[in-house]
Amino acid sequence: MGLDPIAAAKVSTAKVRMELGNLSSVKWFRGIGEYIIDWGLGYRIYLAKDGDSVIILFGGSTKRQQQKAIEKAIGLFEEYKIRKKRQTQPGRK
Repeated sequence: MGLDPIAAAKVSTAKVRMELGNLSSVKWFRGIGEYIIDWGLGYRIYLAKDGDSVIILFGGSTKRQQQKAIEKAIGLFEEYKIRKKRQTQPGRK
């Protein structure tokens, strides 16, 4: 199911803001950030930081699906860290 045009525009605006380094609307907890779009169903975008890089972990959710999406984002971030560690180990290709 796709987003309606207004919701899609709001998500795109949030994405551009994050790409430009504006993370002032992000609430950080348990190693991940939650960007809340206070409109409509209350859209969320979950992200993490790796140094200065921002990683979108999960396309997002609505307020109703928030807890499930947070757990998924945390799991994806843990998976990312494991893969990164494997790639940086000597002798790994």
